[in-house]
Amino acid sequence: MSYSTEIKNEITTLNNSNKEIISILAGFIRNNGYIKDNDLFLTTENDNIANMLIKSIENIYRIKIAITKIDNLNLFKNKLNLIKISDKVNFILKDIGYFNNDLIYQDIPPGTLTNSDLKIRAYLRGVFLATGSINDPTSSYHLELKINNKNEAVFVQKLLNIFELNAKILNRDKGYMIYIKEAEKICDFLKIVKASKSVLHYENVRIYHEEKNKTNRLNNCEQANVDKIFVTANKQLEYIRLLEENLSEELLDDKLKEAMIYRKKYPEVSLKELSEIISLETGKNITKSGLNHRLRKIKELAEKIKTE
Repeated sequence: MSYSTEIKNEITTLNNSNKEIISILAGFIRNNGYIKDNDLFLTTENDNIANMLIKSIENIYRIKIAITKIDNLNLFKNKLNLIKISDKVNFILKDIGYFNNDLIYQDIPPGTLTNSDLKIRAYLRGVFLATGSINDPTSSYHLELKINNKNEAVFVQKLLNIFELNAKILNRDKGYMIYIKEAEKICDFLKIVKASKSVLHYENVRIYHEEKNKTNRLNNCEQANVDKIFVTANKQLEYIRLLEENLSEELLDDKLKEAMIYRKKYPEVSLKELSEIISLETGKNITKSGLNHRLRKIKELAEKIKTE
């Protein structure tokens, strides 16, 4: 079962008021339904969604609905539930704002269906059940809604962004795609459509991945520091070798000789660690800055030898 299916199954279990049901039906039918020979048809692979739609429509409009299984054009997917509504079709379509009183199709639903927070959330649930998908957060953060009508797409985007979800629209070959790619915003969407269990799962996975990424970044940073220490120490050892091969020890003061000895003895440690080791083993305090000054002097002498 896909992650999107789990979310949709959870949404179908919610107890909705009649006002919510009408807004849910409006969101679903606008983005899924089609009319043929005065009958209204709805399709869905999801049996739970099909059952919820049938129950809702029959309870609200007091009609009986036929449902059949048909082949899916996508051979790799399940059969489709085809819901056929023959009674009170025009009344239903006017009630959900699909038609106006003159039976003319409306690009966007009337304000009465989305004039409250409760109804907006319900409408978005209907749209998501009809055409939405959310990637499992273990793979990537991505929510999308595929909508055929441009005005409807812009309308749904505006509803989403009432909640500051930063939803964006892409023009596709077949319609429009509204998408959200921010993990926190997708989690907020799940809260909006009342998918409480899915919110907990999403949050847990998101937090786990953020902590894992944080750990990886720290490890990468530590590795980069180790690599930097290794490169710097190797250069210092090369300078020391040049001095040992080309200069008499009498020309080097005790502090430089001490720095050379300890860098050769501990080639893998950082400058700070090396200064602490020298201080501990010799009983003479030397700071990181002081040791750096000595090593810089060694470098200058070595580079002078190179140019001669």
